[in-house]
Amino acid sequence: MKSFSKDRPEAGVSALVAYAERGLIFLSGIALAAIMLVVVTDVTMRYVLQSPLGWSYDLIGTYLMVCVFFFALSDTMHQHGHISIDFFAHSLPRRFTHASLALGYGLSTAVLAMIVWQAWYRTDAAFSANSLIRSTVPWPTWPSYFMLCVGSALITLRCGLRTVAHAASFVTGREIADMPPPPNTALSGTERGE
Repeated sequence: MKSFSKDRPEAGVSALVAYAERGLIFLSGIALAAIMLVVVTDVTMRYVLQSPLGWSYDLIGTYLMVCVFFFALSDTMHQHGHISIDFFAHSLPRRFTHASLALGYGLSTAVLAMIVWQAWYRTDAAFSANSLIRSTVPWPTWPSYFMLCVGSALITLRCGLRTVAHAASFVTGREIADMPPPPNTALSGTERGE
């Protein structure tokens, strides 16, 4: 893990966000393992005992998939794991790169903040109304909205931190922001493990 220096304004907050990201990615992994366990159990009971689990798809679709996806978003961004187009990004002037990334992350932060606000609104409404899905098991809907809210809030914080770091890199001309590694095609054979 990258060590944070005192001259990085977002270093302490970033470390706290990274700690929360590790917790959520752990829960995301647990949810993925639960999906596999439920599917194997359902298939086994369906074809061996002719008695499938009537609630398996509702549990997976309503809770587990939401957890897997939204709890992994921020950590994936932190690890530079999201798809990015970097065909000529490394040949652009660094200050231009930092300015454009600060703008992009700033706009993303605003959009994600609206998603968090809507997710919180829906969580509160579903919880207050005791909203249930129509299924064999009437699962409450608010936990799905709450997981969406938590995952979106964390990636909003991560985008905000990236906005600040890239803006500071642009203003100071120093490499304060955490940049993604170069693409694998630019690495030598020994760096790729060949």
